Amino acid sequence: MMFDSLNQPTDAEKALLRKLRVWIGALAAVCILAGIGIGAILAGRPTTAQDGLQSASRAPEALSASFVEIAQRVEPAVVNIDTTQAAEFETDNEDKTDRTPNPLYDMLRRQPPRPTHGVGSGFIIDPKGFIITNFHVIDGASRITIGMLSGERYRARVIGVDRDTDLAVLKIDADKDLPTMKFGDSNGAQVGDWVLAIGSPFGLDQTVTAGIISKKDRDATNSSFQRFLQTDAAINRGNSGGPLVNMHGEAIGVNSQIATLTGDYNGIGFALPSNEAKFVTQQILTQGKVRRGFLGVRLESVRAEFARVYHLPEARGAVVVDMPPDSTGQITPAAKAGIQLNDVIIELNGQPVLDSNDLIAKVAASTVGQTVTLTLLRDVDGKLEKHTVSAALADRYESMSRDNAVTTREKAEKEKSNTARLGLTLAELTAKIIEDNRLNGVKGLFIKDVDPNGLIADLPDSVRPRDGEVITRINRIPINTLADFQRVIDSLKPGDAVVLNLSVYFRPENRITTRIVQFTYQ
Repeated sequence: MMFDSLNQPTDAEKALLRKLRVWIGALAAVCILAGIGIGAILAGRPTTAQDGLQSASRAPEALSASFVEIAQRVEPAVVNIDTTQAAEFETDNEDKTDRTPNPLYDMLRRQPPRPTHGVGSGFIIDPKGFIITNFHVIDGASRITIGMLSGERYRARVIGVDRDTDLAVLKIDADKDLPTMKFGDSNGAQVGDWVLAIGSPFGLDQTVTAGIISKKDRDATNSSFQRFLQTDAAINRGNSGGPLVNMHGEAIGVNSQIATLTGDYNGIGFALPSNEAKFVTQQILTQGKVRRGFLGVRLESVRAEFARVYHLPEARGAVVVDMPPDSTGQITPAAKAGIQLNDVIIELNGQPVLDSNDLIAKVAASTVGQTVTLTLLRDVDGKLEKHTVSAALADRYESMSRDNAVTTREKAEKEKSNTARLGLTLAELTAKIIEDNRLNGVKGLFIKDVDPNGLIADLPDSVRPRDGEVITRINRIPINTLADFQRVIDSLKPGDAVVLNLSVYFRPENRITTRIVQFTYQ
């Protein structure tokens, strides 16, 4: 009994045991919860990393898919432009008195000059067939042919050009509405934005390259109206006139130039911003030319040195360095307003002038005939005085004698008859022609000459009609006289198919051989 009483816990011990059980239970619960939390964290780390890797791997795929979708959407509106420039027939004015006769040299001199061909790009901006491209793509061209993604080809005519921005608007006539591309807001483009350049580099039509905008407002060296978007998307010869497209499928630029020492792509290309291109295009379509305000001054930007010498608070403004008369010899709006040499123009209509290009752009964007207010600083006895003058702006187009009309060769080409456009000199068969060329039994028109500037000269050498052949039929109609031929030719319009049946004496077989030539009249 004594020992039994020793084994019985006291009330104090019972209370202590209860507390210990509670603490042990609480500690166990904490350990369990901590283990669960740590396990969840450890288990979650690989999942998070895996998600990041999957996201990173999907990013290039998503970008590629975006490029594919944009290219497919806009390519139908991008066109290939083939140009033909008439060969120049130079007069031979060299002194032959001291030249030793050379039969090979004489033979080469007698070879007729060949027309030159060029390629470029453009894009359709109106379903009725209006196309924008660079002026230098079509400059001097006697014939302009537009190639579509569908394979269709059309003869284009020039609606208007603007040399200051190197832009031209063309027109083709189709019997349906054509796919178009919209202008985007070039001011909204940012350095680092992805862009696509689409065009026909080296004549490889519908070529798409990708890059980013690497600089905005890059000044041109030869024009005050070209402040380019700079891109590293590959632009080569033949890309000129094609669109620079943003990720919304909008044209934010017209590909125009490249920075190169070799003539080919070296990593930097330039596109005229779409906002300027849109302004020029609208003026050409509504007025036939671009009308810009004209002040009549030559300017130099205020730079740090000028600001220090003249104690200006900042290097800002445009210095008047010359005021030549306009193309008619009349004084300019600036001279009429009392502007003087060495005046520093700092504001136009209350807007600050940053530099010479900024002032030219502000004046050009103003309406012809508008009276503008100019704030300027004038050096009077060693002190700069602020003056305000008003000037009524003239028309830059008319004042600077820059011919922005359709080129002479384009006009001359329009005035040619259809026969002359083909480039064939024909003669009716006579007894002498038949005898000299062994054409007994042949009826038709004898080809005396093929003009290297004509449409026929554009055909491949293997199929081109040649001197000495006879056209016996054209579009299934027998031809015996020049009037017969002329009637058929006069009925042709651009896009019509032409099939010529030809005959010629083939000496190796001692017989008359025949062939056909097929082409599209442009």
